[in-house]
Amino acid sequence: MPIKTRRWCVPAEPDDGLRVLICRYRPRGLPKAKETWDVWMRDLAPSPELFDAFYGKGRTPITLDEYRERYTREMQAQHEHVAELAARVDRGETVTLLCSKDCILESICHRTLLAGLIEAARHK
Repeated sequence: MPIKTRRWCVPAEPDDGLRVLICRYRPRGLPKAKETWDVWMRDLAPSPELFDAFYGKGRTPITLDEYRERYTREMQAQHEHVAELAARVDRGETVTLLCSKDCILESICHRTLLAGLIEAARHK
């Protein structure tokens, strides 16, 4: 499976390939020596404004559908990063997208949305 998704705290597996942290903020209190990722692409995380809107900080939370739509629009500005990861997958490499240790609902996490965007950008 060329694109995997996990939480950053899940131990690496031998076939994880490139492990990419896609959180806006680096995990607090984690020494660099204990990082579980190869590269951090913070711009592939939802913007702080979108994150706040989804969790209802200061307002009524937006719907999951609106969150998905807005995240997809935000990622249009990150097409170079998405294309870079898609090219790796096209070359047969595995890419593992890592999100927060607190993000346990993979089906609504941006890592799943991003995996779909990477798959769509591939030159199969």
